[in-house]
Amino acid sequence: MIPAFPVYLFDLDGTLLDSAHDICGALEQALTEAGITPPPFDFLKSYIGRHLIDLFQDICPGYTNEQFDGLILRYRAVYLARQHSMTMVYPGVAEGLPRIGGRKATATTKGTPTTRAVLEQFGLAPYFDHIQGTDGIPSKPAPDVLFAALKGLNARPEDCLMVGDSAADMEAGRRAGVKTCAVRYGYGSAEALAQWEPDFWISDLRELTGVS
Repeated sequence: MIPAFPVYLFDLDGTLLDSAHDICGALEQALTEAGITPPPFDFLKSYIGRHLIDLFQDICPGYTNEQFDGLILRYRAVYLARQHSMTMVYPGVAEGLPRIGGRKATATTKGTPTTRAVLEQFGLAPYFDHIQGTDGIPSKPAPDVLFAALKGLNARPEDCLMVGDSAADMEAGRRAGVKTCAVRYGYGSAEALAQWEPDFWISDLRELTGVS
């Protein structure tokens, strides 16, 4: 059984929400509008949780910083316009979050305003004591957003469990000095996650409550 922690940090996309169709759909549209043939869906999905610049640099190596900025701005506009119409809450999340003791915060690559809006849309915002996104700080796998979330909770790393679906989440957790928990149902591969030796693995968020 996974022990209780005073503090929990949660990734968003691929951990709480199955948002791949909205994220990848917006990426496909932004790239197509720029005259770029989008890579396959699974390739785009593998970048969820990382900063957009990582994806765009890999598929558009000759682009300038201004062109990258244009792609990012267009993606964000298209993504928000979709209104999360194809996004769903993963099974067990709505049931598990209110039963998990301790304080809770997000630690996601999304910006804080977007994170707050999407959590409110899906009825999950009330379960969080602090909502933290990546606002002008390095994205995961850097630990900065985790440190920002801990600061928002006035919490210590040694009291915290980071829950996420990607290798970037696990690396960020290790670098932040927190315990890590990998979810098996998200977008990260089991092999990539295992390389960071998560402290715990779960297949349903309710496992953090002792009830599955």
